[in-house]
Amino acid sequence: MTTEGCVDAPASPARTAEGRIDAPVGPALATEGGAPVRPGGATAAWASSDPYQLGFAQRWGHLHHPRVRALAWLLDAPDLLDPAAPHWQGRIATLGPITADVADWLAALDLDPAPLDAALGERHYSRLGLYAEKLLAFYFSSQQTLVAHGLQVRASRNDTVGEFDFLLRDGAALVHLEFATKFYLLDAATAGADFNGLIGPNLADTLGAKMRKIFDKQLALARHPAAQPLLPQAVDRAQALVKGWLFYPYDQSPGMTPGISREHCQGFWMPLAQVAALPGEQFCIMPRLQWLAPLKVPTGAGMDREALQAELGRQMAQVSAPVMVAVLRQEGAWLLEQRRGFIVPDDWHDRAAQNRRDGKLP
Repeated sequence: MTTEGCVDAPASPARTAEGRIDAPVGPALATEGGAPVRPGGATAAWASSDPYQLGFAQRWGHLHHPRVRALAWLLDAPDLLDPAAPHWQGRIATLGPITADVADWLAALDLDPAPLDAALGERHYSRLGLYAEKLLAFYFSSQQTLVAHGLQVRASRNDTVGEFDFLLRDGAALVHLEFATKFYLLDAATAGADFNGLIGPNLADTLGAKMRKIFDKQLALARHPAAQPLLPQAVDRAQALVKGWLFYPYDQSPGMTPGISREHCQGFWMPLAQVAALPGEQFCIMPRLQWLAPLKVPTGAGMDREALQAELGRQMAQVSAPVMVAVLRQEGAWLLEQRRGFIVPDDWHDRAAQNRRDGKLP
């Protein structure tokens, strides 16, 4: 598979892919047209074009293979959470900027993706989180920093205590990295100090609940007695690497939230009934495994508004769940993602409120 495509089954939320490292282990950023470009801060989710997508196209427009583009996004994307924010107490990792050597490595991988394809294997990945984790494991292995990936800890044969997403070398130090790739929608006036105003598309969790689980349980795994025999040495630090996208109501400009990176990847969400107001001429319903990097599809792969509305109606009649849509722009022989958003069932917001009342969401 060398190009990405449109339309998938109704989107269930990307489950977590969890882990990564604080010191620059990876990615100064070689670009096609100049210096690295990062979004300048919060912008209206309803803007004509998102700055991250524009910057990604400038930096990585030469990449075509979907898996390589997804890996480039994992290394290039701003952290979802601000590693320097006091709220996280130093427990948030960052990959740092992409080096010129890594940029060249990605370009070579795009020309010959066989090593990456071999590492991922022939299996079908139904979980976006696991797919992202495998991509990152391939990168860490190529950088010769990977000690272990997906290392399970068992107290007994039938009692699994947990799993180390990644154990990594950082000089002489051993780092335990938990990795999460998450997609949350703001369904309240603000995210709140507890980050529970940001909820998953299928109303199953919140950003706050996810981070509490990571901090309270997963990052403490190395201290469990059952983990000790599995470790080559004591863990020097345990941190969480969190990548992802946050989605804001289409008629609301995102505000700044302490603890959330200013430059985080963002999009919009809107109810199905409002889709006629969605600006743009060409669209794509994004398959789940293509939610990571900004979409790039051949000319002719997009759909017009009428086709989009018909497909959204068909999918939501089957499963009443949010659907990720990319608004596309033409560039040469390609259609590139201009912005993205979730189209949600018309009763989605009411269901979220009911889940909170029922205690299913914090």
